[in-house]
Amino acid sequence: MFFRRCRIIAVFLVLLILPVLGIAKEAEPVKYIFLFIGDGFSIPQRMMAEEYLHKKGEPGLYLNTLPNQVLTTTRSADSFITDSAASGTAIACGEKTKSGQLGVDVSGNRRLESVAEVARDAGRKVGIITSVTLNHATPAAFYGHNVSRGNGYALGLDLIESGFDYFAGGGIDKQDDQKNKLYKGDIYKLAPEHGYTVLHDPAAIENLKPGSGKIIACLKKGALPYAIDHEEGLRLVDYTKKGIELLDNPKGFFIMVEGGKIDWMCHANDAATVLREIFEFDQAVQAARDFMNAHPDDTLIAVTGDHETGGLTLGFAGTGYKSYIERLEYQKCSLDAFKVKLTALQNEKKNSFSFDDVKELTSKYFGLDFAEKSQSPLAVSKEENEILRGAFEKSFKGKKTSATPYALGVLRVFDNKAGLGWTSTAHTALPVDTSAVGKNADVFNGMIDNTDIAKKLKPMVR
Repeated sequence: MFFRRCRIIAVFLVLLILPVLGIAKEAEPVKYIFLFIGDGFSIPQRMMAEEYLHKKGEPGLYLNTLPNQVLTTTRSADSFITDSAASGTAIACGEKTKSGQLGVDVSGNRRLESVAEVARDAGRKVGIITSVTLNHATPAAFYGHNVSRGNGYALGLDLIESGFDYFAGGGIDKQDDQKNKLYKGDIYKLAPEHGYTVLHDPAAIENLKPGSGKIIACLKKGALPYAIDHEEGLRLVDYTKKGIELLDNPKGFFIMVEGGKIDWMCHANDAATVLREIFEFDQAVQAARDFMNAHPDDTLIAVTGDHETGGLTLGFAGTGYKSYIERLEYQKCSLDAFKVKLTALQNEKKNSFSFDDVKELTSKYFGLDFAEKSQSPLAVSKEENEILRGAFEKSFKGKKTSATPYALGVLRVFDNKAGLGWTSTAHTALPVDTSAVGKNADVFNGMIDNTDIAKKLKPMVR
């Protein structure tokens, strides 16, 4: 009896000690799993969007309300500051690799298995959705295996050979790269041989019904337009809703959704465009929430970022302790669209093109007021006027002209007036926030590494 009691006590002590040692019970399977990844999306980007909404008297981001919020480190195997290929691989596969590599180990010789591939092999349906090209680094991390993220054609082959059920968003980059040594034909034309129906027409995509088979629903080329530019077409939330409709089945699904263009405009230090991309990303998360409301006991939603981009700072020396993030509403187009408008105006005016011409265009699309003694909150000071004049000269007075220097100068002045600053046009090593709600959401706690995301999800999809 004494020894029996000792054994019981020993077992009880082991059960108490295991969680302390980090050896937790494996999470139960979850029928429906959503993983959202904001590229370049870290805590500053989240809080910029949150504060903007509060200043507008609107509810904050839904993704910021998720009950489990976890700090997540992002370094790659060979750098404190990661790229999207290495971070995507870590999130998808649960193992570090070198920057630039996708779905392979550090040596580049061993293929890694992603959570999406585990879900597929378990009989679940799989969807990969993004606002950028389908074979860009983050989405490709879930099906691709290559030592170079730049090998778009090879990754396109990996895509159609993956057997995943639904790809949606931007086009397939380098899909007809005839110079590639692996060239077998245009990826879009090869896809039907692997069971895919390729659709580029928005109406045809919207009319898809469950039972349509494997689908690639995408643009022919490039990424989705920026939300701020209000171009027609399907958006990230539309592709997400359609994916949910097509993939729901008795065995469940795994869906990864990437807000990829958050990163692109953080590289450009374009806060207002980033803001609109975040809102669209959050709308896609809300679409998953609506599905979860109908399946509360069978759904997990996890939201993370792969890294921070731009070194966004929520404060600027020129505005002291005050913040004016609401001023971002005055920007009416993206950096890219503004450069197009500048170039068009230059071509129209030709030799008469002047700084006064671009000041008018700048006021129209950014609200900056160049009038002397202006009382506008966006009044351009003498110092700022000279900064912009210098940027204009750099852009348009040399032998080779480019709208970029002036457009970037406008963004710098405009963002500073909103109380925002940027430290970089590249990635940083800031940790990101991983959030979760639903079944097994409590496994996201404490402080984790990005590799832990796949480690936690893989047992749930088996």
